[in-house]
Amino acid sequence: MLIPWSASRPLTWDDFQGKPLPADQMAALTAANIDVQVGCKDYVFSSEVRAVFMPSESWARDKKKATPELLRHEQLHFNITELHARMLRQKISIIKLDCEHLNPAFKNLTNAAFSAWKREEFNYDRETNHGLNAAKQTYWETQVQQRLALLEQFASKP
Repeated sequence: MLIPWSASRPLTWDDFQGKPLPADQMAALTAANIDVQVGCKDYVFSSEVRAVFMPSESWARDKKKATPELLRHEQLHFNITELHARMLRQKISIIKLDCEHLNPAFKNLTNAAFSAWKREEFNYDRETNHGLNAAKQTYWETQVQQRLALLEQFASKP
């Protein structure tokens, strides 16, 4: 069961139901995705873009030892996913997509959005050392919160 992103529903360790592989080195993993559904009815384009958390693919190596700081780090991964979902909603609202000529424009748009999201996720882990650098972690939390606020009008509708 996917968990849609919500400002009023932060992640808990109980949401992390997957199991790490023996080769996995990290303390936890957040599996999230940007779920994009599109449709055309009577030649009118519509779309739904959601940031979702995938409990069965997310895990914490040892929930008894998992710290609140680690959960904050994992939550920010999910928040970054929502940020990029909002950015994609914003782009979709600006460009006029034509149902008869949807591709390659829509494919290019989503490919670029997913690349930017993955790049930011990578940079977040690299700069914060997977949340171990407290100062950088705080910096990222502040930046992502500010950017989410700027895109509030593109927040997912519950």
